[in-house]
Amino acid sequence: MSEELFEVTDVPIKPEKVSAKVESRDAGAVTIFCGTVREWTKGRKTLYLEYQAYESMAVKKLAEIGEQVKGKWPTAKVAITHRVGRLEISDLAVVIAVSSPHRKAAYEANEFVIEQIKKIVPIWKKEHWEDGELWIGDQLQQVEYSNGKPMKGSAADD
Repeated sequence: MSEELFEVTDVPIKPEKVSAKVESRDAGAVTIFCGTVREWTKGRKTLYLEYQAYESMAVKKLAEIGEQVKGKWPTAKVAITHRVGRLEISDLAVVIAVSSPHRKAAYEANEFVIEQIKKIVPIWKKEHWEDGELWIGDQLQQVEYSNGKPMKGSAADD
């Protein structure tokens, strides 16, 4: 799969550009997932988020997810763009576009992609709340960094 389908960027994401990468005359469905920065998380008011990535590995892992999609939904095509840097409330953090001949595969593949991103892609999030801040050790929010920041070789890199 071509790496241009899988990107990490520090500029605002345009969903229509991600979607255009998967458009095809064979596609009867195109699903687009836009992950945005929300204001409230677990009862805490978020002021903004900061994302960092081990960029070269993140792009490789995004492409790996694309290959997994091909294995499960052979007729699907996927493009993923994830943003890094400071993101304000309502900014797009990730956009996933999936096309396929039929809608069910497009929906299923899109959901699979976001779950895999959270599990295997080395992108870290720092939550900035009204009452503090914390680097989250994985996007499933199951690990917090004991030293307060992400480092290569951490669990999120595996």
